[in-house]
Amino acid sequence: MSRPTDLSTILTPELMKRFHEDGAVVLRGVFSTYWVELVRRGIQRNLEKPSKYAEWLKTGEKSGVYFNDYCNWKEIPEFREYVQNSPAAEVAGTLLRSEWVKFYHEHVLNKEPGTEKPTPWHHDQSYYPINGDKVCSIWMPVDPVSLNNTLRLVCGSHRWGWFIPRKFATENDYISSSADDLHEYKSIPVYDIDSGKYRILEWAVQPGDCIVFHMRTVHGAAGNSSISYQRRVLATRWLGDDATLTTRPWEVSPPIEAVFEEPPCLEQLPTIWSSVK
Repeated sequence: MSRPTDLSTILTPELMKRFHEDGAVVLRGVFSTYWVELVRRGIQRNLEKPSKYAEWLKTGEKSGVYFNDYCNWKEIPEFREYVQNSPAAEVAGTLLRSEWVKFYHEHVLNKEPGTEKPTPWHHDQSYYPINGDKVCSIWMPVDPVSLNNTLRLVCGSHRWGWFIPRKFATENDYISSSADDLHEYKSIPVYDIDSGKYRILEWAVQPGDCIVFHMRTVHGAAGNSSISYQRRVLATRWLGDDATLTTRPWEVSPPIEAVFEEPPCLEQLPTIWSSVK
């Protein structure tokens, strides 16, 4: 295992302030070569043996494939070690100002060279049966990601409220069985975002960097315009001490059974980090 990262030099008071005000920050050099190589091997293992939840999305015959899969960390030892022993959990707990953090799930996102399929504007939390404000995602690439291909996040959108999830394949909103269930959810204001109405946060990142964002921060990404690099990312989802289970007016993603036993409860999720030593 690599030497521990000194997070005190990275998670400064100013960066903490930016995370809570903007809903997203970039962290440079958090993950050593050891963790990058470990995750790279795990992603390759996932690509070679995908789960039943995997998707392969593309826009045409000549386009590269956008692959995504999740909830394999118990079967992929590299992911399990990353979740349990890398700096990720401490990063999440410190930024969330939480006494502890639980691990929710991992998500592999691989865009082959020449992938035209974009990641549509969305936020994560409405896909999940999770309420609470101390919740975040850590987006950790194992390939260089240029400004053209990187994650794009709408500054401050974690304070906008709740949005209806969108299907990545079609970019359509999820459908509820009853319109009455949708009173607190809105459609993502795609036109306003694309027209430049809001400030967009975006960073070119290298292996070892990561982007951390609130689960209600609206984000998306272009395809992968590179003709030589894959854009392989491991995204991990973390829950702090105010998280609670809830229901949504649609089938949640990942499905309940992919994360929880029946009956589901947060106590089933592993607590990976605590501020109390």
